[in-house]
Amino acid sequence: MPGDDDDCAGRRIRFGAAAVAVGVAAGVGGALLALLLRTVQHAAFGYSQGSFLSAVEAVPPSRRLLVTTAAGVVAGVGWWLLHRYGRPRVGVARALRMQRPRMPPLTTAVHAVLQIVTIGMGSPLGREGAPRQVAALFAVGITRATGLSARRCRLLVACGAGAGLAAVYDVPLGGAVFTLEVLLGTWALGSVVPALLTAGVATLVARVVVPDTPVYQLPHLALGGSFLIWAVLAGPVVGLLAYVFARLAEAAGERAPRGNLLLVTAPAAFLCVGLLAMPFPELLGNGKGPAEVAFLAQPALGLAAVLLVLRMGIVPLCRWAGAHGGLLTPSFANGALLGIVTGRLWELLWPGTAPGAYAVVAAGAFLAAAQRMPVTGTVLAVEFTDSPPEVILPLVLTVVGACATAALLRRPRTAPRRPATPAGPAAP
Repeated sequence: MPGDDDDCAGRRIRFGAAAVAVGVAAGVGGALLALLLRTVQHAAFGYSQGSFLSAVEAVPPSRRLLVTTAAGVVAGVGWWLLHRYGRPRVGVARALRMQRPRMPPLTTAVHAVLQIVTIGMGSPLGREGAPRQVAALFAVGITRATGLSARRCRLLVACGAGAGLAAVYDVPLGGAVFTLEVLLGTWALGSVVPALLTAGVATLVARVVVPDTPVYQLPHLALGGSFLIWAVLAGPVVGLLAYVFARLAEAAGERAPRGNLLLVTAPAAFLCVGLLAMPFPELLGNGKGPAEVAFLAQPALGLAAVLLVLRMGIVPLCRWAGAHGGLLTPSFANGALLGIVTGRLWELLWPGTAPGAYAVVAAGAFLAAAQRMPVTGTVLAVEFTDSPPEVILPLVLTVVGACATAALLRRPRTAPRRPATPAGPAAP
């Protein structure tokens, strides 16, 4: 009937308008958080231009220690107050399991700001969690005001979270794929279109603050004839370490204190990070510094191995102490360092490939295996670095090997069944 058609068209228009509004809100939220991060970094380490890593390297070691310890105090006091006086926090994954998603506005906003402030002061955790949460919060408000169905509300909240990721890193395709693979678990056309729309709009809006350039700059990557062989052999190694890192981080987060102990554990953990950052300034921040070192400086085997071991440890340490943040960029950085380590060893046997190529491939595979998102990890590795097409096939091969290895290690061990024994005679 004409009336039914008009009503259906009206619902589609309302849904499309809501999707655009969610994208705009995610872009604004991402831009504001990116601006806050930049402001905190500049104030904490006293610089006005250049990269965060170069600024951290330029300040005296004592300032690195002081600022990082102060970040621990901010983390401990801030999350202690939030746990004590705020409403129970609802993460994006939990909100999507609700019939109609709900997130406490003030608690979510303060939680996101605390993440950005502590990361700007040197926390080794990732910054992508905050924009996802803020964008999802905006999406909750927008969908409640539009009168959409519960299913479409959940869809747009997931799209908002993915759009927040897209906005802060300028990765529209990666944000959309993250929505589909990780948050929704579907590639249906009805989900693909709004995911792409919201991520694209958010990225465009956020470019007022976020540069329209790859997150990481790469030198020219010369690829030798043995690179594909390394890619196949490196997959299980990357998957093993990604599994270990993810397990450590997950267990640490589950054991994080929520009460008065936070006032002690967070400053103590960040003090340890600050002490390590005195000789190794690359450790500070969400992982962009170590990845930049791997891609551009291409450090010696010894330095890359030390940075990898320390980053593998300090991220779970800060989560255990009660700090919050993402694991996306820390995983990517760990993979880049692992690529340098394994690539340097491989070059002793079969030279000819630039170390940066090993770093890019291992970074994407580590991210994919640690976060259980093979497609998203592959796409983000390409968008983060603007990698040449020649890198894609080795990247895919390593991602497959790493994800398969991590999946095998995660598989629950079942006790072997005992053989059935014939029943004895009945008791008298």
